[in-house]
Amino acid sequence: MDDRKVGVRIALGVEYDGRAFSGWQSQPDGNTVQDALNRALSVIAHEPVVCAAAGRTDAGVHAAMQVAHFDTTARRPLSAWVRGVNAHLPPEVAVVWAREVGDDFHARFSAFSRSYSYFLLNHPVRPSLLAGKVGWYHAPLDAGAMREAAAFLLGRHDFSSFRAAECQAKSPEKHLQRFDVDEQDGLIRFDLTADAFLHHMVRNLVGALVYAGSGRLSLDGLAELLARRERRYAPPTFMPDGLYLTGVGYPETFGLPSCAQPARLALWR
Repeated sequence: MDDRKVGVRIALGVEYDGRAFSGWQSQPDGNTVQDALNRALSVIAHEPVVCAAAGRTDAGVHAAMQVAHFDTTARRPLSAWVRGVNAHLPPEVAVVWAREVGDDFHARFSAFSRSYSYFLLNHPVRPSLLAGKVGWYHAPLDAGAMREAAAFLLGRHDFSSFRAAECQAKSPEKHLQRFDVDEQDGLIRFDLTADAFLHHMVRNLVGALVYAGSGRLSLDGLAELLARRERRYAPPTFMPDGLYLTGVGYPETFGLPSCAQPARLALWR
């Protein structure tokens, strides 16, 4: 008789406030979302657990819907991977759902798209109640010019001009499927979806659109910047505060709940 334990793979939907952590990826100081989740999962599993995510977020970047998975020999009701794990997590991070999946599922490699939202307060005075939750730009911005620039960037391009120097992606070519710009009462929302994103790509694209909205970057200048494929000519990387991972796309065959959760703020209607 075979007494070996049979393992299972569990997928999780996770949300977090990035201000409390040094990003997603595990670090020696243990102050990351992955470290906190690994510790809480290990308590419930009664064995060491290491989870993997759909994508790494930087320090200060939030998630309305991150997707992770882990393997374990522990057999627990799905509620234990939600309520039980949350009881051992800091208040800034929470598991919102759990599903058992096959071993052919991988949170990162099974995904076919990622979505982000960036919230930018366009106001002469910096935010206080929303500090850390929105980006900020003090001078007036032309939302129409930013929409025109965003539309130009749609499609498959070499986004090297919007790629961090330390980016480890094998190819700078990505397919930007959505780049919407909406403005309400001084709060500007950028919504982006792509097959994948380069390191700092969203924050660098937002920085370019801010330049476009302030009149410092024309549409011809943006086209030239994209064609140059060199980061050093692009506008500075924008602050992480207003950036949210809002969704991850997977084939329906995995049977996951909706992996898109719009980021909502009190000022947004």
